[in-house]
Amino acid sequence: MAKCWVWALLILLSLPSAAQYNTDRLVTIGRSALYYEDYVLSMQYFNQAIAVKPYLYEPWFLRGVAKYHLDDFAGAESDCTEAIERNPYVVGIYELRGLTRIQQEKFAEAIADYDRALRMSPENRSLWHNRVLCHIQNKDFDIALAELDTMQARWSQYAASYTMRADTYLQMKDTTLAVEALEKSLELDPYDGKTWAVRSLISLQRKEWKEAEEQLDHAIHLLPKNGGYYINRALARYNQNNLRGAMADYDIALEIEPNNFLGHYNRGLLRADVGDDNRAITDFDFVLRLEPDNMLALFNRAVLLDRTGDLRGAVDDYTKVIDEYPNFYTGILYRARCYRRMGLTQKAELDEFKVYKSQLYQHLYGIKPKQGPRSQRKRSDIDPEKYDELVVADEQEPEREYQSDYRGRVQDRKADMDLLPLFALSLEAQHNEVNKSALFDQQVEEYNRHRYARTIFINNQHASLDSRHSADYFQYLDSLSTAIQQARQTRVAMPLLIARAVAYAAIQDNEAAVHDLTTYLQVDSASVLALWQRAACQSRLNQFTAAEGGNTELASAGVRSDIDHALRHSPQNAYLLYNRGCLHAQQQDYQQAVADFSASIAADARLGEAYYNRGICLIRLERIGEAVADLSKAGELGLYAAYSIIKKYRSNVTK
Repeated sequence: MAKCWVWALLILLSLPSAAQYNTDRLVTIGRSALYYEDYVLSMQYFNQAIAVKPYLYEPWFLRGVAKYHLDDFAGAESDCTEAIERNPYVVGIYELRGLTRIQQEKFAEAIADYDRALRMSPENRSLWHNRVLCHIQNKDFDIALAELDTMQARWSQYAASYTMRADTYLQMKDTTLAVEALEKSLELDPYDGKTWAVRSLISLQRKEWKEAEEQLDHAIHLLPKNGGYYINRALARYNQNNLRGAMADYDIALEIEPNNFLGHYNRGLLRADVGDDNRAITDFDFVLRLEPDNMLALFNRAVLLDRTGDLRGAVDDYTKVIDEYPNFYTGILYRARCYRRMGLTQKAELDEFKVYKSQLYQHLYGIKPKQGPRSQRKRSDIDPEKYDELVVADEQEPEREYQSDYRGRVQDRKADMDLLPLFALSLEAQHNEVNKSALFDQQVEEYNRHRYARTIFINNQHASLDSRHSADYFQYLDSLSTAIQQARQTRVAMPLLIARAVAYAAIQDNEAAVHDLTTYLQVDSASVLALWQRAACQSRLNQFTAAEGGNTELASAGVRSDIDHALRHSPQNAYLLYNRGCLHAQQQDYQQAVADFSASIAADARLGEAYYNRGICLIRLERIGEAVADLSKAGELGLYAAYSIIKKYRSNVTK
């Protein structure tokens, strides 16, 4: 009994309490939540820090970062202003406020921020880059060109400066100088897909279809997820009479951007050309859901309904178009033909008489078959006689890419072939489209059977929390802390420590989670659940620490030690074997990672994540055939992202 009280005292003395958090710790946890894209949760921590010490600039600034990621640009600007009032000597705050102002099209104010920042950091190339783009947006072309002269004198090999120069010349309608600048940019950096895309816009304007297609081939090879590039290449291919290639491009563009107006409209026209009338109708149905008042799409659908025998539907669509354009004689004659097929002779004759009168006045005005390839019309051109012309955007400006450490920082470190993360204990169940049941482990099941606290699950998808869920978790943590403090026996307090560690992990406080689990393991060093969860939390903590520039070598060894220790007590645990495979893969020991993922699959053949990660490791070992087989199995088990990787490497298998 005395021993139990000693351990209980040890536990209670070592428990971190939410009320005891100091401001530095709140900010650190908030930064960790930011790193893991948990923006709403991170704001909760920064709010607490601001409430305790409103005179510190950092919580205001970091809350601005979170708001920026949530597209609350006005709120982010306001927080940056508060931060600047508290510390006007931090370059990053001006940089972020400049970005928030750009998003609100306050280009003059953004320029003022970059002016201030450059006085403190005159060699910061990103600041120069963004300020030039602001001048271009603000139509200050002479200033933009002068600043580009300065940039190119300082950084002569900076390809983006020539792309921006080309953008400026395009705005000034000087395509000759724009082409020269783009050629120089591509000479310096031939692997910039956006520059190839800008070059293709000039070729499209000049109707240099073959050159445009080749330039878009480069752009698509480098940036395959941009639907607009496929739309433009389809136009170039169509004008070279490559209908099959154009159709394929529209299909891919609509896989990437399912709501793309141009893709659906133009694909509908091409489908109509090749007699695929029913699927063409589907495309125009979609266009009309996007734009119910688009009369040209409505007329195209009417023609297709007419051809497929839905005469009543065709007449209804023709009538709506004619009501909008009473002098659209093509539509009137088409409706007359439709009336005749329906046996409504009197109505047909009325329409035919209108067309006949117009022909008397306009000398052979009427329907003439168009010769040669279909031309293009601007999207804003609503001349009904151009109903069957391909649509192009009114203005295609170059994509302006502002440089930032904030927007997309996390996304940038994620690639198509990232490994899936470690499994951990969670308060949320993991499901996918195929496997609807929660992941099972006998020891987790035994823990839940005692109903110490909320049910815990196995999960490797850490979902971002909204304000309601984060408030619920904070309340749950308070209740667990109270229960632990009131516990009179170690055996009562111990399982609650596990529960609290899982809850801490949910709110991104991995340090507190590791603290609780370390305390637990001082009492029960053989607990598989505690070792498993501590390894997972420490791994996440290591990722954040490494991103902040810290050394994680010793801590990483601790993670491996915990997993090895847990596997000695549970050698057939598929999740632990999978986690150890992830650690080997992170250290680029792909052979050993494959061995661990194979052992995980042997323990649980339904664990799609193990197939997925083994597939990625096999690709890196250049065993492509085996990799595709694994990724196919992962896709079969519900991890549909595997199919995009298969598509990328399928040609290698054929070779």
